[in-house]
Amino acid sequence: MRAEIIAVGTELLLGQIVNTNAQYIAQGCAGIGLNVYYQTVVGDNRERIGEAFRLAASRADVVIVTGGLGPTQDDLTKDALSELLGLPMSIHGPSMDKIVSVFQSRGLEMVQSNERQANVLEGCTPLDNDNGLAVGVALSKDGTHYVLLPGPPKEMKPMFDSRAIPWIRSVMGDDAAPLYSKMLKFAGIGESSLEHRLIDLIEGQDDPTIAPYAKEGEVSIRLTTRAGSIELAERKLAETESEIRSRVGEYIYADQDVPIEQEIVAMLGRAGKTAALAESCTGGMISEMITAIPGSSAVYRGGIVCYTNDAKRELLGVPADVLEGDGAPGAVSAETAALLAERVLERTASDYALSVTGVAGPAESEGKPVGLVYIGVAERGRPPEAVRLQLSGNRGSIRLKAAKQAFYLLWLRLKER
Repeated sequence: MRAEIIAVGTELLLGQIVNTNAQYIAQGCAGIGLNVYYQTVVGDNRERIGEAFRLAASRADVVIVTGGLGPTQDDLTKDALSELLGLPMSIHGPSMDKIVSVFQSRGLEMVQSNERQANVLEGCTPLDNDNGLAVGVALSKDGTHYVLLPGPPKEMKPMFDSRAIPWIRSVMGDDAAPLYSKMLKFAGIGESSLEHRLIDLIEGQDDPTIAPYAKEGEVSIRLTTRAGSIELAERKLAETESEIRSRVGEYIYADQDVPIEQEIVAMLGRAGKTAALAESCTGGMISEMITAIPGSSAVYRGGIVCYTNDAKRELLGVPADVLEGDGAPGAVSAETAALLAERVLERTASDYALSVTGVAGPAESEGKPVGLVYIGVAERGRPPEAVRLQLSGNRGSIRLKAAKQAFYLLWLRLKER
């Protein structure tokens, strides 16, 4: 079955609040095998809400709406659906009794508009609100199933979980087989290159489905299948995962949705090893990413931001004739990256060290192009190495990509253990 989620509220269109309700509902739908094909946001306007209902009913079997069930004149969701379906509204007695009781217990006068929260459509299943006053609605009409939920998350989430989901399962019948997903996380390979190696699997996908995702510095693949049990799902997912690993397994750093820095911290912890950093163009970004991970204090010795040549020389002892002068490699060079990694390894008594030096932009430096970055890797008992990268993007993008590449190189070293 197909579903559409409609979020009602002008404040969503104005960007005053984030539409977290749609995310929560979509995740819940996936858990029961209900395919969400569309999400819509509409303002507090009766005509536009009605149009959103009409469009959703034309392309979805289940329409789930959140928002617009309150007591004010701009809470119009039930009114719009009542008009669309030609179903009269009436007061739901138990909900009305609750509203009256709440006002009496607080010593407040109840104005007539509060009665709107107890309205239900003829023939519906009322969805009790254990955390607020607005009753929800579930009903089926002309082959489409409608679920109306309140907007405040503290009311919507419990009603969705305890009232709406069981009702939706009942109308889905045999279609209520849950979806199971698994995320494969990649580093050191771009989205286009990954897709090229897997294009036949992606184009020929059926079940499980294969969906690539990309963001700065890393790529993911989500495998999804529908199955009656987790055991069956795992068998189906394992076959596809095995084929993917046979082609690009060297780039997979995790089989769950975690950033690579989290996996680095975990690997260092399991190995009983420590790491340190020397950062130039990333300016402490990598240190911040590591220390944002709980437990990183057990494996991270510290970092030095050596942004200027003076800092590289005074804090880490990089010779002046390497950094400056005729014929000098320069601050942005393999020689400097290797020395930075080696020196910070020594000074922090770490087992591993990374360094980053490069040109993040917006202008060239030392006559070297924007995006040129060198990453140094040092390990106790081995000579330091440096890797040259030519990255694209703006200043922020280059710095983030450099950080992710540095983590990838450390991950490769840790994999060797």
